[in-house]
Amino acid sequence: MPKALAQANDTVLLISEDGKKFYTKLISGHRQHTHQGIIDHDALIGQPLGRKLTSTTGHSFIVVEPSLAELMKAIKRKTQIIYPKEAGRIIFKLNIYPGRRVIEAGSGSGALTIALARFVSPAGRVYSYELRREMLVNAQNNVEKAGLSDFVEFKQRDIYDGFDETEVDAVFLDVREPWDYLAQVKAALKQSGFFGAIVPTTNQVSELLKALKAHDFGGMEIEENFLRSYKPVPNRLRPRDIMVGHTGYLIFARNVEPGAFPEPRSRRREPDNLGT
Repeated sequence: MPKALAQANDTVLLISEDGKKFYTKLISGHRQHTHQGIIDHDALIGQPLGRKLTSTTGHSFIVVEPSLAELMKAIKRKTQIIYPKEAGRIIFKLNIYPGRRVIEAGSGSGALTIALARFVSPAGRVYSYELRREMLVNAQNNVEKAGLSDFVEFKQRDIYDGFDETEVDAVFLDVREPWDYLAQVKAALKQSGFFGAIVPTTNQVSELLKALKAHDFGGMEIEENFLRSYKPVPNRLRPRDIMVGHTGYLIFARNVEPGAFPEPRSRRREPDNLGT
């Protein structure tokens, strides 16, 4: 079986003896500095992944291909990020695949941008809107480090002024008051296109649901996702002490004609038959 080789401009993950992780984009002539010595990029380029190597101070490292989840969690953060457990649902619910055109606002630290860019490549495009310059630059740097800049167009803009794009396949909002921008979303989104948003509190969910109905969106769904991982010790298999709990409510909807979806009906509670 042919071995996977690291190539120039690839992003690789170096794991030290004590478990620390270093993500680096391979550029000939560059060096990765760590707390356990220096590793030359030229010693990695063209060489197999999954192998052990030695730093200038004699410490061992493993070089591997990073997963998308690892790339998302490794970014330099200036805000709370969208976690992989939510990003996976967003990608599936918004029907993201190669060639799709997607708008996101705001860019935040770029974690979701990285996930979206990976899935729309090589022919698709992510349009990422962010009002704050400092946040935009940080997100751009994180996406560039992940090697996905070719699939993302960043724009510093107040989305109250609308989006440049029309007939996009999906729009995702990670902003404080997403209900204020549904008219702008409607103008950018194709008929039958997918809408999504994330908010941290239930009162925001209620406000957004009312606004979605007022703007003739349909098929609304709300989710909250939890993730519990286990310690990989065969003889003492048990959950880890800390789990990733509530990080936000996900709301999804479709851009449809008025009345296309039937109104959701509440099931009437049957009386309890507890005897006479």
